[in-house]
Amino acid sequence: MNTKINILLAEDETSLGIIIKESLDSRNFNVTLCDNGEIAFQEFQKSTFDALVLDVMMPKKDGFTLAEEIRQINKTIPILFLTAKSQTD
Repeated sequence: MNTKINILLAEDETSLGIIIKESLDSRNFNVTLCDNGEIAFQEFQKSTFDALVLDVMMPKKDGFTLAEEIRQINKTIPILFLTAKSQTD
């Protein structure tokens, strides 16, 4: 039996979030996309996830703050951070 891995993706840039979600969906992951850290935390509290992909710079709650709050609840869930800080124009 193949069970899909559930991933919480928090990305405020809509087009990038959709690209990442579609890419992971096509590889048989189940992805919940949230456009800010507050919504992502709410989703984390009401659902079960196997891994998190968090944008570092988001409105309302950044990825590092979100990760700290999640670590208070779950100390072992894998977290991958996304950043475009070094991106050039």
